[in-house]
Amino acid sequence: MDGKRAGSAGREQSIGVGLGGGLPGGVPGSGRGRAPSRGGGAYQLTELTPVYVISVAAQLSGLHPQTLRQYDRLGLVSPDRTAGRGRRYSSRDIEQLREVQRLSQEEGINLAGIKRIIELENQVTALRARVAELQGEVASAGAAASQREAAVHASYRRDLVPYQQVQQSSALVVWRPKR
Repeated sequence: MDGKRAGSAGREQSIGVGLGGGLPGGVPGSGRGRAPSRGGGAYQLTELTPVYVISVAAQLSGLHPQTLRQYDRLGLVSPDRTAGRGRRYSSRDIEQLREVQRLSQEEGINLAGIKRIIELENQVTALRARVAELQGEVASAGAAASQREAAVHASYRRDLVPYQQVQQSSALVVWRPKR
């Protein structure tokens, strides 16, 4: 899975297509639209499913097909490829094409700058996912430590006398060295 796909894997939204779309039998969370392996005719589409040919993607994004090819060559938007090397764009790719166009036209950012922005956004998304993963590990480690602590406390002998802390005195002691 490349960085572009990894960055938005957590935001997948299923879209049912055909008869019975969204019913069990699709391939949930696969990132690709495939027919289910056992019966049924439903496809499971996500925002990462490559479905649009270049001409449709150009119309949806408001760009010329040659611009899409140029963006692909520069690595700004990398659509999936068919077996015959034809480009297939996903809904996420269309969104990214629109964002590239917006940054270029409205913000006046050159294509090299846009590429760097996209790389940094993908890196931030990956780092946020990693932080969430580590937070989950810390939480589970804390829960495991609490369970072990509870097990240790449960194993204490009951014939022991609890320790009581001695109160500290506020008495003043004067020290006089010998001469």
